[in-house]
Amino acid sequence: MSDTATLTHAVTLIPRQVAAVARRDPRKAVFEQGKLRKRLRRLVGQAIADYAMIASGDRVMACVSGGKDSYGMLDILLSLQKRSPHPFEIVAVNLDQKQPGFPADVLPRYLERRGVPFRIAEQDTYSVVKRVIPEGATMCSLCSRLRRGVLYRVAREIGATKIALGHHRDDMLATFFLNLFHGGSMKTMPPKLVSDDGSHVVIRPLAYVSERDLARYADACAFPLIPCTLCGSQQNLQRRQVAAMLREWEKRHPGRIESIFGALANVVPSHLLDRRLHDFAAVRATDGASCNSDRAFDPDEASTHGMPALAEEDLP
Repeated sequence: MSDTATLTHAVTLIPRQVAAVARRDPRKAVFEQGKLRKRLRRLVGQAIADYAMIASGDRVMACVSGGKDSYGMLDILLSLQKRSPHPFEIVAVNLDQKQPGFPADVLPRYLERRGVPFRIAEQDTYSVVKRVIPEGATMCSLCSRLRRGVLYRVAREIGATKIALGHHRDDMLATFFLNLFHGGSMKTMPPKLVSDDGSHVVIRPLAYVSERDLARYADACAFPLIPCTLCGSQQNLQRRQVAAMLREWEKRHPGRIESIFGALANVVPSHLLDRRLHDFAAVRATDGASCNSDRAFDPDEASTHGMPALAEEDLP
């Protein structure tokens, strides 16, 4: 199927999704949507507060691609903007990459209806990526670099103080494992960082939000979704494989994903191997107990999962 046919087919599915929502009990649907909106608002607000993402007087450039994540981010930011004691501006920005069949009227019409100031940046990155990257190879790296360059330029032009991206909790977890498995490093997408050109502060307000909740929210709100025919058309990406692994883990071991995500904010440098983070050469015996120290031989943690821990005399 061609890129244009794929995009057209995907867009025609949107009315069916809306119809499915309408067929449900409307009172229950409204109640569930309200609960979901409150949870998302709380999680986004908590992430913004925890990492000081937005300050009074900020002009936040919300990057909107037309996917469920960026639509959800924009909607929640607009909701928080109305309630925030610290006034800040939001300007929605979309990059029209000139993909064949791209419905260029969808986002402007939605943003005008919402009363959101916006800017559509037009740059034919699609042709560049298709020309440079061999068929079947991963396009994400080049596509991402080209998009970043355009978005940084637009941020300067509109005077944005923050650039908000729609990456969510599951994106951050997948990135962590991709770096672990293929990059030999322990790092992920940070919730807040300085851009690689040093000129902008990039924030990820959805850092605490799961992809599942964003999908449910997009369905409930009937956002006019626009699929991507570049990354959206690549079925064998390593990121997709890692995402499938995480979904299987959560299915077989409920709570595991929350535990792993919590670990990203609970790092103990002295119990890893990075000499840049901990001065192992300075480790000395103190001849006394310390609340910050640790046992050299920890007890078996299996007892916390309903299994008896092994005593030292039970060991071979």
